[in-house]
Amino acid sequence: MRFANPLFLILLGIIPLLVWDYFRRAGLREAGIVFSDIAIPKNIRPGFRVKHRHAPMVLRMAAIFIFVLALARPQAGQKEEEIITQGIDIMLTLDISGSMKAEDFSPQNRLDAAKDVLREFIKSRRNDRIGMVVFSRYSFTQCPLTLDYGALSGLLDKVAIGMIEDGTAIGMAIANAVNRLRDSSVKTRIIILLTDGVNNAGKIDPLTAAKAAKALGIKIYTIGAGKPGGAMYSVEDPVFGKRYVHMDTEIDEELLKKIADGTGGLYFRAKDKEVLMEIYKTIGQLEKTKIETKEYANYTELAGFFILPGFLLILLEIVLANTLFAKIP
Repeated sequence: MRFANPLFLILLGIIPLLVWDYFRRAGLREAGIVFSDIAIPKNIRPGFRVKHRHAPMVLRMAAIFIFVLALARPQAGQKEEEIITQGIDIMLTLDISGSMKAEDFSPQNRLDAAKDVLREFIKSRRNDRIGMVVFSRYSFTQCPLTLDYGALSGLLDKVAIGMIEDGTAIGMAIANAVNRLRDSSVKTRIIILLTDGVNNAGKIDPLTAAKAAKALGIKIYTIGAGKPGGAMYSVEDPVFGKRYVHMDTEIDEELLKKIADGTGGLYFRAKDKEVLMEIYKTIGQLEKTKIETKEYANYTELAGFFILPGFLLILLEIVLANTLFAKIP
Protein backbone atom coordinates (compact mmCIF):
# COMPACT_ATOMS: atom_id res chain seq x y z
CA MET A 1 0.00 0.00 0.00
CA ARG A 2 1.10 3.58 -0.69
CA PHE A 3 -0.21 7.08 0.04
CA ALA A 4 -0.78 9.50 -2.83
CA ASN A 5 -0.80 12.52 -0.45
CA PRO A 6 1.54 11.47 2.37
CA LEU A 7 1.94 15.04 3.69
CA PHE A 8 -1.54 14.79 5.25
CA LEU A 9 -0.13 12.17 7.62
CA ILE A 10 1.46 15.05 9.52
CA LEU A 11 -2.01 15.76 10.88
CA LEU A 12 -1.76 12.58 12.96
CA GLY A 13 0.42 14.62 15.29
CA ILE A 14 -2.73 16.46 16.42
CA ILE A 15 -4.15 13.35 18.07
CA PRO A 16 -1.74 13.30 21.06
CA LEU A 17 -2.45 17.00 21.63
CA LEU A 18 -6.20 16.39 21.63
CA VAL A 19 -5.79 13.51 24.08
CA TRP A 20 -3.68 15.68 26.38
CA ASP A 21 -6.25 18.50 26.25
CA TYR A 22 -9.05 16.06 26.97
CA PHE A 23 -7.45 14.77 30.17
CA ARG A 24 -6.50 18.29 31.21
CA ARG A 25 -10.09 19.42 30.94
CA ALA A 26 -11.35 16.25 32.62
CA GLY A 27 -9.06 16.93 35.60
CA LEU A 28 -10.44 20.41 36.01
CA ARG A 29 -14.01 19.09 36.06
CA GLU A 30 -13.43 16.42 38.74
CA ALA A 31 -15.35 17.25 41.92
CA GLY A 32 -14.43 16.20 45.44
CA ILE A 33 -16.98 14.33 47.61
CA VAL A 34 -16.63 14.55 51.37
CA PHE A 35 -16.99 11.34 53.39
CA SER A 36 -17.27 11.23 57.17
CA ASP A 37 -15.42 7.97 57.29
CA ILE A 38 -12.37 7.28 55.10
CA ALA A 39 -13.12 3.58 55.19
CA ILE A 40 -16.30 4.09 53.15
CA PRO A 41 -14.62 4.86 49.73
CA LYS A 42 -12.64 1.61 49.95
CA ASN A 43 -15.85 -0.35 49.84
CA ILE A 44 -17.18 1.47 46.76
CA ARG A 45 -16.63 -0.32 43.41
CA PRO A 46 -16.63 1.86 40.23
CA GLY A 47 -19.46 0.99 37.84
CA PHE A 48 -19.43 0.38 34.09
CA ARG A 49 -19.93 4.06 33.26
CA VAL A 50 -16.98 5.07 35.39
CA LYS A 51 -14.67 2.39 34.06
CA HIS A 52 -15.43 3.20 30.44
CA ARG A 53 -16.07 6.93 30.74
CA HIS A 54 -13.29 7.69 28.20
CA ALA A 55 -14.84 5.52 25.49
CA PRO A 56 -16.38 8.46 23.54
CA MET A 57 -13.01 10.19 23.45
CA VAL A 58 -11.31 7.01 22.19
CA LEU A 59 -13.95 6.67 19.45
CA ARG A 60 -13.41 10.31 18.43
CA MET A 61 -9.63 9.89 18.23
CA ALA A 62 -10.03 6.70 16.20
CA ALA A 63 -12.35 8.53 13.80
CA ILE A 64 -9.85 11.38 13.39
CA PHE A 65 -7.09 8.85 12.76
CA ILE A 66 -9.14 7.15 10.03
CA PHE A 67 -10.13 10.47 8.40
CA VAL A 68 -6.48 11.57 8.25
CA LEU A 69 -5.57 8.30 6.55
CA ALA A 70 -8.38 8.90 4.06
CA LEU A 71 -7.03 12.40 3.31
CA ALA A 72 -3.62 10.87 2.59
CA ARG A 73 -5.29 8.76 -0.13
CA PRO A 74 -4.19 5.19 0.56
CA GLN A 75 -3.77 3.16 -2.61
CA ALA A 76 -3.25 -0.54 -3.24
CA GLY A 77 -1.61 -2.05 -6.28
CA GLN A 78 1.81 -2.16 -7.83
CA LYS A 79 4.14 -0.40 -10.21
CA GLU A 80 5.21 -2.49 -13.17
CA GLU A 81 8.36 -1.97 -15.22
CA GLU A 82 8.94 -2.92 -18.81
CA ILE A 83 12.65 -3.12 -19.64
CA ILE A 84 13.58 -2.83 -23.30
CA THR A 85 17.16 -3.64 -24.25
CA GLN A 86 18.74 -2.76 -27.56
CA GLY A 87 21.91 -4.76 -28.01
CA ILE A 88 24.75 -4.02 -30.39
CA ASP A 89 26.51 -6.24 -32.93
CA ILE A 90 30.22 -6.85 -32.42
CA MET A 91 32.69 -8.62 -34.71
CA LEU A 92 35.89 -9.64 -32.95
CA THR A 93 38.67 -9.71 -35.56
CA LEU A 94 41.79 -11.53 -34.41
CA ASP A 95 45.22 -11.87 -36.01
CA ILE A 96 46.49 -15.47 -35.83
CA SER A 97 49.65 -15.02 -37.88
CA GLY A 98 52.92 -16.61 -36.77
CA SER A 99 54.15 -13.43 -35.09
CA MET A 100 51.38 -13.82 -32.50
CA LYS A 101 53.60 -16.53 -30.95
CA ALA A 102 55.89 -13.78 -29.62
CA GLU A 103 56.11 -14.14 -25.85
CA ASP A 104 56.21 -10.51 -24.75
CA PHE A 105 52.91 -10.92 -22.89
CA SER A 106 54.77 -13.11 -20.38
CA PRO A 107 54.15 -15.78 -19.32
CA GLN A 108 51.92 -16.18 -22.39
CA ASN A 109 52.35 -15.45 -26.05
CA ARG A 110 50.30 -12.73 -27.69
CA LEU A 111 47.59 -15.02 -29.02
CA ASP A 112 46.97 -16.87 -25.75
CA ALA A 113 46.82 -13.57 -23.85
CA ALA A 114 44.39 -12.17 -26.42
CA LYS A 115 42.17 -15.25 -26.13
CA ASP A 116 42.03 -14.90 -22.33
CA VAL A 117 41.06 -11.24 -22.64
CA LEU A 118 38.41 -11.99 -25.26
CA ARG A 119 36.83 -14.62 -23.00
CA GLU A 120 36.40 -12.03 -20.27
CA PHE A 121 35.08 -9.48 -22.76
CA ILE A 122 32.47 -11.95 -24.01
CA LYS A 123 31.37 -12.71 -20.42
CA SER A 124 30.91 -8.99 -19.75
CA ARG A 125 28.39 -8.43 -22.55
CA ARG A 126 24.63 -8.70 -22.25
CA ASN A 127 22.11 -8.93 -25.08
CA ASP A 128 24.79 -8.21 -27.72
CA ARG A 129 25.33 -10.43 -30.73
CA ILE A 130 29.02 -11.23 -31.07
CA GLY A 131 30.87 -12.92 -33.93
CA MET A 132 34.52 -13.64 -34.72
CA VAL A 133 36.78 -13.38 -37.74
CA VAL A 134 40.33 -14.74 -37.66
CA PHE A 135 43.01 -13.94 -40.21
CA SER A 136 46.58 -14.34 -41.31
CA ARG A 137 47.23 -14.65 -45.09
CA TYR A 138 43.50 -15.14 -45.55
CA SER A 139 40.53 -14.51 -43.29
CA PHE A 140 37.48 -16.56 -42.44
CA THR A 141 34.56 -16.41 -40.05
CA GLN A 142 35.26 -18.50 -36.98
CA CYS A 143 31.80 -17.71 -35.58
CA PRO A 144 28.88 -15.74 -37.08
CA LEU A 145 26.97 -13.22 -34.97
CA THR A 146 25.37 -15.05 -32.07
CA LEU A 147 23.87 -14.64 -28.62
CA ASP A 148 25.17 -18.08 -27.65
CA TYR A 149 28.25 -16.94 -25.75
CA GLY A 150 29.04 -20.49 -24.70
CA ALA A 151 29.33 -21.63 -28.33
CA LEU A 152 31.38 -18.54 -29.18
CA SER A 153 33.80 -19.19 -26.32
CA GLY A 154 34.12 -22.81 -27.43
CA LEU A 155 35.08 -21.72 -30.94
CA LEU A 156 37.50 -19.19 -29.49
CA ASP A 157 39.25 -22.01 -27.63
CA LYS A 158 39.90 -23.75 -30.96
CA VAL A 159 41.64 -20.74 -32.49
CA ALA A 160 45.34 -21.48 -33.02
CA ILE A 161 48.32 -20.28 -34.98
CA GLY A 162 48.77 -22.30 -38.18
CA MET A 163 45.07 -22.62 -38.98
CA ILE A 164 45.75 -20.47 -42.05
CA GLU A 165 48.87 -19.90 -44.14
CA ASP A 166 51.09 -17.27 -42.57
CA GLY A 167 50.71 -13.59 -43.46
CA THR A 168 48.68 -10.54 -42.37
CA ALA A 169 45.65 -9.65 -44.50
CA ILE A 170 44.14 -6.76 -42.53
CA GLY A 171 42.03 -5.53 -45.45
CA MET A 172 40.52 -8.98 -46.01
CA ALA A 173 39.75 -9.31 -42.31
CA ILE A 174 37.91 -5.98 -42.22
CA ALA A 175 35.99 -6.81 -45.38
CA ASN A 176 34.94 -10.17 -43.95
CA ALA A 177 33.74 -8.58 -40.71
CA VAL A 178 31.89 -5.83 -42.61
CA ASN A 179 30.17 -8.47 -44.73
CA ARG A 180 28.91 -10.14 -41.54
CA LEU A 181 27.52 -6.86 -40.22
CA ARG A 182 26.13 -5.29 -43.37
CA ASP A 183 22.69 -6.92 -43.21
CA SER A 184 22.22 -6.32 -39.51
CA SER A 185 19.28 -4.10 -38.55
CA VAL A 186 20.89 -3.15 -35.23
CA LYS A 187 21.67 0.54 -34.91
CA THR A 188 25.17 0.13 -33.43
CA ARG A 189 27.66 -2.17 -35.17
CA ILE A 190 31.35 -2.31 -34.36
CA ILE A 191 34.50 -4.20 -35.30
CA ILE A 192 37.34 -4.72 -32.83
CA LEU A 193 40.48 -5.60 -34.77
CA LEU A 194 43.63 -6.85 -33.03
CA THR A 195 46.89 -7.32 -34.93
CA ASP A 196 50.62 -7.28 -34.27
CA GLY A 197 51.87 -6.73 -37.81
CA VAL A 198 51.61 -4.88 -41.10
CA ASN A 199 49.28 -5.60 -43.98
CA ASN A 200 51.23 -7.84 -46.36
CA ALA A 201 48.62 -10.12 -47.89
CA GLY A 202 45.15 -10.12 -49.36
CA LYS A 203 43.57 -8.43 -52.37
CA ILE A 204 41.67 -5.73 -50.47
CA ASP A 205 43.37 -2.56 -49.27
CA PRO A 206 42.66 -1.95 -45.55
CA LEU A 207 41.64 1.68 -46.08
CA THR A 208 39.26 0.67 -48.87
CA ALA A 209 37.66 -1.86 -46.54
CA ALA A 210 37.46 0.81 -43.82
CA LYS A 211 35.67 3.16 -46.22
CA ALA A 212 33.11 0.44 -46.89
CA ALA A 213 32.62 0.09 -43.13
CA LYS A 214 32.13 3.84 -42.75
CA ALA A 215 29.58 3.90 -45.58
CA LEU A 216 27.54 1.33 -43.68
CA GLY A 217 27.88 3.15 -40.34
CA ILE A 218 30.18 0.50 -38.87
CA LYS A 219 32.75 1.69 -36.34
CA ILE A 220 36.19 0.06 -36.13
CA TYR A 221 38.37 -0.07 -33.02
CA THR A 222 41.95 -1.12 -33.77
CA ILE A 223 44.51 -2.56 -31.36
CA GLY A 224 48.23 -2.96 -31.98
CA ALA A 225 49.65 -5.77 -29.83
CA GLY A 226 53.31 -6.07 -28.88
CA LYS A 227 56.09 -4.34 -26.96
CA PRO A 228 58.25 -1.84 -28.83
CA GLY A 229 61.67 -3.15 -29.84
CA GLY A 230 60.69 -6.76 -30.38
CA ALA A 231 60.20 -9.94 -28.40
CA MET A 232 61.37 -13.53 -28.08
CA TYR A 233 59.75 -15.92 -30.48
CA SER A 234 59.74 -19.71 -30.23
CA VAL A 235 60.59 -21.81 -33.27
CA GLU A 236 60.77 -25.55 -33.77
CA ASP A 237 64.20 -26.60 -35.03
CA PRO A 238 64.32 -30.12 -36.51
CA VAL A 239 67.82 -30.58 -35.08
CA PHE A 240 67.83 -28.68 -31.79
CA GLY A 241 64.11 -28.76 -31.05
CA LYS A 242 62.35 -25.73 -29.60
CA ARG A 243 64.50 -22.63 -29.37
CA TYR A 244 63.94 -18.88 -29.05
CA VAL A 245 64.93 -16.16 -31.47
CA HIS A 246 64.49 -12.41 -31.22
CA MET A 247 61.85 -10.92 -33.49
CA ASP A 248 61.31 -7.22 -34.15
CA THR A 249 57.81 -5.85 -33.51
CA GLU A 250 56.45 -4.27 -36.66
CA ILE A 251 53.05 -2.68 -36.23
CA ASP A 252 51.69 -0.29 -38.84
CA GLU A 253 50.30 2.12 -36.27
CA GLU A 254 49.72 4.85 -38.83
CA LEU A 255 47.44 2.53 -40.84
CA LEU A 256 45.58 1.35 -37.73
CA LYS A 257 45.00 4.95 -36.64
CA LYS A 258 43.64 5.87 -40.08
CA ILE A 259 41.26 2.92 -40.03
CA ALA A 260 39.96 3.88 -36.57
CA ASP A 261 39.77 7.62 -37.22
CA GLY A 262 38.05 7.12 -40.56
CA THR A 263 35.22 5.10 -39.05
CA GLY A 264 34.73 6.95 -35.75
CA GLY A 265 36.60 4.40 -33.66
CA LEU A 266 39.81 4.60 -31.63
CA TYR A 267 43.30 3.13 -31.86
CA PHE A 268 44.96 1.49 -28.85
CA ARG A 269 48.43 0.07 -28.24
CA ALA A 270 48.70 -2.97 -25.98
CA LYS A 271 52.19 -3.61 -24.60
CA ASP A 272 51.17 -6.35 -22.16
CA LYS A 273 48.18 -8.43 -21.12
CA GLU A 274 47.05 -6.05 -18.38
CA VAL A 275 46.92 -3.12 -20.79
CA LEU A 276 45.06 -5.27 -23.31
CA MET A 277 42.49 -6.15 -20.66
CA GLU A 278 41.97 -2.47 -19.88
CA ILE A 279 41.58 -1.66 -23.59
CA TYR A 280 38.71 -4.10 -24.00
CA LYS A 281 37.11 -2.80 -20.80
CA THR A 282 37.36 0.74 -22.18
CA ILE A 283 35.74 -0.30 -25.44
CA GLY A 284 33.05 -2.10 -23.45
CA GLN A 285 32.29 1.11 -21.56
CA LEU A 286 32.20 3.16 -24.76
CA GLU A 287 29.87 0.74 -26.51
CA LYS A 288 27.11 -0.03 -24.03
CA THR A 289 23.86 -1.81 -24.61
CA LYS A 290 21.01 0.71 -24.55
CA ILE A 291 18.36 0.01 -21.92
CA GLU A 292 14.98 1.74 -21.79
CA THR A 293 12.67 1.39 -18.82
CA LYS A 294 8.95 2.14 -18.97
CA GLU A 295 6.92 2.23 -15.77
CA TYR A 296 3.22 1.45 -15.49
CA ALA A 297 1.33 2.22 -12.28
CA ASN A 298 -1.90 0.38 -11.50
CA TYR A 299 -3.33 1.54 -8.16
CA THR A 300 -6.79 1.29 -6.57
CA GLU A 301 -8.02 4.13 -4.34
CA LEU A 302 -8.84 2.92 -0.81
CA ALA A 303 -9.96 6.21 0.77
CA GLY A 304 -13.63 5.25 0.38
CA PHE A 305 -13.11 2.20 2.58
CA PHE A 306 -11.90 4.48 5.41
CA ILE A 307 -14.59 7.20 5.27
CA LEU A 308 -17.58 5.00 6.18
CA PRO A 309 -15.93 3.46 9.31
CA GLY A 310 -14.90 6.97 10.35
CA PHE A 311 -18.46 8.27 10.20
CA LEU A 312 -19.73 5.19 12.05
CA LEU A 313 -17.25 5.86 14.86
CA ILE A 314 -18.36 9.51 15.07
CA LEU A 315 -22.03 8.42 15.14
CA LEU A 316 -21.30 5.85 17.85
CA GLU A 317 -19.48 8.45 19.91
CA ILE A 318 -22.42 10.86 19.70
CA VAL A 319 -24.90 8.17 20.69
CA LEU A 320 -22.85 6.99 23.67
CA ALA A 321 -22.00 10.51 24.80
CA ASN A 322 -25.73 11.39 24.90
CA THR A 323 -27.02 8.17 26.40
CA LEU A 324 -24.86 5.81 28.42
CA PHE A 325 -22.14 8.37 29.16
CA ALA A 326 -24.35 11.45 29.29
CA LYS A 327 -23.08 14.01 31.80
CA ILE A 328 -25.31 15.68 34.31
CA PRO A 329 -25.07 19.46 34.07
